[in-house]
This record gives sequence, C-alpha cells and structure tokens, in this order.
Amino acid sequence: MRHRAASKPPCAAGHARPAPSRRTGPWANPVEAHFGKLRQFTIADSNPPNDTVRNRALHACLRWRNADARHRDVLAAERRERARIRSEKGIRRGGRQLAQAA
Repeated sequence: MRHRAASKPPCAAGHARPAPSRRTGPWANPVEAHFGKLRQFTIADSNPPNDTVRNRALHACLRWRNADARHRDVLAAERRERARIRSEKGIRRGGRQLAQAA
C-alpha cells in the first residue's frame, strides 16, 4: 500500500481558481426575475409524474404568455404616459404627495 504525504487541495495550492457557480453568476439575476411567474404558475404546487409532463406545462405557459405579448415601444409609451400623469398630479413613485415627501 502506498502512503501519500498530506498535501493541500489543488485550489488551495494555487493551481486553480474557484469559479462562480451558474446559480450565483451575475447573469442569473435577470433570468430568475424573468421566469419567476413561469415557475409560480407551472412548477409550484405541482407534482408532475415525469419531465415530459412538466415540459408540456412549461411550454403551454410560454405559449399563453407570448400569445398576447405587446410591443416594447407600446409598453414604453404607456410607462411615459403614467409618469406624465403622476408628475402633473404631483405624486411620487410611492404614492406620496410631493409636499408629504419633503
């Protein structure tokens, strides 16, 4: 039987760097926010018997969401209009009046 001398793990010895996992990567945050409702409506409180059934539910949810998708220019115009109305009324983004906020 061979006996090895105690050595440091390769990462600690300086041979490798720990890489961030895919879950903690900076790109994951917008993805998680984008698919939060998808998870809520299809995966939460469900117990699919197999992956095929789960995938069908996910695809059905995506088809439903994309069927009534509005153009991003329309959404931006609606946001600008709501902001204009808020500014005319003197309402800040929390629903507070400008006089109350100061």
